Amino acid sequence: MRKPAAAKPARKVKAKAVTKPVTRPAEPAMDVAVGRRIRDLRRIRQFSLETVAARTDLSIGFLSQIERGLSSPSLRVLATLADVLGVGIAALFGASPSADGASDQVVTRGLQRPELKLWRTGVSKQLLSPASADNRLNLFLVHLEPGGSTGDELYTHDGEEAGLVLEGEMMLTVDSETWSLKTGDSFRFASRRPHRFSNPANAAKAVVLWVNCVTAAS
Repeated sequence: MRKPAAAKPARKVKAKAVTKPVTRPAEPAMDVAVGRRIRDLRRIRQFSLETVAARTDLSIGFLSQIERGLSSPSLRVLATLADVLGVGIAALFGASPSADGASDQVVTRGLQRPELKLWRTGVSKQLLSPASADNRLNLFLVHLEPGGSTGDELYTHDGEEAGLVLEGEMMLTVDSETWSLKTGDSFRFASRRPHRFSNPANAAKAVVLWVNCVTAAS
């Protein structure tokens, strides 16, 4: 007598994944804060958007987006804007600038360092010296995430700069020459020479002590 066939186990049916609608993330607060400081500096200088656009070769629409925090500018763009506004990049840190830019602060505590995060490019700068729009000499701690860079395009701005690699490796290009700088290596060059820098590592970040000195505003 033939035995009844064993019942086959029921097949598991995978539930289809429900696709959630993609929502656009809110603009980082850093972009908004930087945009406001650029707008405040522009208004203090009594420059129109048209004037700044003409002097930077940036479009009025792009400048407006930066000021409203709708676009995250690169370090190259920030340096260009700071140049036109007659300040160093340090003026984009901290509180909104006053009309005379005066500051008597001498010390910056470790827990009170203003920070500028260029989150799209993997570069962040901590301002170690007291923040003021009229400061000509500024000290930064620059963090470069793996692959972080100022971009492929060389850029220039006012002043002179120097630095010391504290951790990791940094590729520095000035004019047509490129150097690999590792922990303990240092550099100096005039900021009017076309330059760019990056972290070539895939996993390790780089930390650089960086000094910027700009000339007096005309």
